[in-house]
Amino acid sequence: MSQLAGKVAIITGGGQGVGLGIAQAFADAGAAIVLTGRTPEKLQGVVADLEARGARVAIHPADTRSRADANKVVAFAAGTFGGIDILVNNAQTTFAGLMLSDYTDEQIATTVESGLYGSIYHMQAVRPHMVARGGGSIINLGSRQGIIAPAGYSIYGASKEAIRGLSRAAAREWGPDGIRVNVINPSAMSPAALRWLEEFPEEASKNLAEVSLRRWGDAEKDIGPVAVFLASDESRYVSGQTINVDGGMVML
Repeated sequence: MSQLAGKVAIITGGGQGVGLGIAQAFADAGAAIVLTGRTPEKLQGVVADLEARGARVAIHPADTRSRADANKVVAFAAGTFGGIDILVNNAQTTFAGLMLSDYTDEQIATTVESGLYGSIYHMQAVRPHMVARGGGSIINLGSRQGIIAPAGYSIYGASKEAIRGLSRAAAREWGPDGIRVNVINPSAMSPAALRWLEEFPEEASKNLAEVSLRRWGDAEKDIGPVAVFLASDESRYVSGQTINVDGGMVML
């Protein structure tokens, strides 16, 4: 595949889980990739696999909660590969199963800042670079937890729904610049999902029964191709949309 040949992508939280699955799909599609995340060892640990797929890869450890870090990542990507065409805002910290009454100020801030604020910071930083390239594609990661609103996911779900609202507004504001903004609500196995399976087995069993396809998603093979589509020119007339890639759990 070469849908993304000549394209440069930034993926936040790209060292594991859904972010890594998207990075693997992007590598197979020919993109140059900048991975960011808080743990350098995780980022460095996936470089060999991505390069073996033919991708040019660079890493830049960063915390999405920091606007300064977001600016540095974007400047690094533009300086390393000559521009930016694609941004995937994947990084997000959550406290699964924590009830609203029990959240501390620090936990609220961590959840909202890692996801919503991080998405805002990176979007603002990449916009001038995308405008200079005549447009681009921004893919933000939402969640079914924001739509379904199950107990124990209040702040996480609120952050994810805020990201969806942000994405629709940005799609309208930046559409004249050729910048498309879309959302993927994924369901796939990741380190966080595996911990959830272990900690909440009854909830996991109930969730699996709600998946129409009766299997858990794969980050690379199920989520990755949809991200490639949204990042490529094949979706050039798609913007402001949410795609639920969850095996049929949420149907709108």
